[in-house]
Amino acid sequence: MKYKIETLPTYRIAYLRQVGPYGPANIEVMEKLKKWASEENLLKDSILFAIPLDNPEKTHHDHCRFDACIVLPENYPVIDYVLEGEIIGGKYLVFEVKHTADDISKAYFDILQFLQTSGYKIENKPIMEKYIGDIDSSPYCEICVPVEQ
Repeated sequence: MKYKIETLPTYRIAYLRQVGPYGPANIEVMEKLKKWASEENLLKDSILFAIPLDNPEKTHHDHCRFDACIVLPENYPVIDYVLEGEIIGGKYLVFEVKHTADDISKAYFDILQFLQTSGYKIENKPIMEKYIGDIDSSPYCEICVPVEQ
């Protein structure tokens, strides 16, 4: 698999959390976040993250957490129903993937296979999907895998 190594900064984010089985509800929470961000004039040229926080093979599907996130401008006040948090930066393996459900699902499988033989050790942080722009102008996303430095 082709990848690059990047050091991501720590990002201040606004996010919405979905708890339950991964699937269509994740898309719904991301759309709700994007609607809020659009109303706040934050969506244009934004960086979005989709972060599945639990492994459904180890966590009951009713308890799986998913965060839909947007990077905030400095000093932007978070109000309304969104939460504020941060994504801790560090060293990541970054894989570019076509933004379709099938391609992303296949990429996760291939990445996990790759990691078993690559010599990289995953750091205890979530794997994230990073989106810049909209799907029409950028039909790709990046899967960011945290690795120990």
